[in-house]
Amino acid sequence: MTVTYRYEVEVLHLLVSAGHAYFGRPRDGAADVPTTDADRVEVMAGKGIVGDRFFGKAAHMDAAVTLFAVEGLEAMAAELGAAPFDPLLTRRNVILRGAHLAPLLGEEFALESRGASVRLLGGRPANPCAWMDRVLAPGAHAAMRGRGGMRCRALSDGVLHRGPAVLVSPVPLEPERAGEAHVRRASRLP
Repeated sequence: MTVTYRYEVEVLHLLVSAGHAYFGRPRDGAADVPTTDADRVEVMAGKGIVGDRFFGKAAHMDAAVTLFAVEGLEAMAAELGAAPFDPLLTRRNVILRGAHLAPLLGEEFALESRGASVRLLGGRPANPCAWMDRVLAPGAHAAMRGRGGMRCRALSDGVLHRGPAVLVSPVPLEPERAGEAHVRRASRLP
C-alpha cells in the first residue's frame, strides 16, 4: 500500500503569459507582454499550462509548470527590509500558500482543487535570474536562491483553480518551512 500525505494549501495566483518578459539586459526593462492572473488554468499532460509561454515547447517539457511558495517571497522582503513583493513579478505559474516544495523535487505529486486533480513531477529548482534585483529589489536575486520554487512536468490533464486546494504528496512535508531557503549541498566525492 502506498502512503500519501495530504496538505491543505491555497492557490493564490495562476499566472499565464504567452511571452517572456525578462530577457536581454535588466537595465533595458522588462518586455511588455500580456499576462493573466487567471481564476483557473487548463493543464495538459506533457505540455503544461494552455496559453503559457512554455506550453508544448520541447525544451521545457520537464519544466513547463512552475510552483512557488509565497512564504519564500514574504521572507525575502522581510530580510531585505522591503515592502511586500508582488508575487506575479516572479513569473512563476502557480503561487501557493502553505506548500513546502523542496522535498517534492524528483517526486510525483498532485494538486487538487474543486474536485479536479493535476498530477505533476517535481523536476528541478526554479532558480532566480538577475532580473529579480530589478523587478523586486536590490539583493532579491541572491535572497531568492534556494527558494525560487520548482519547475514541474505535467503528468495529467486537468484544471487548477485559484482558492483552497490540497497538495497530495508521497513524502511527508513541513508546511511551516515553506519560506525557508533550501540549498543543495555539493557532493563530497573523492
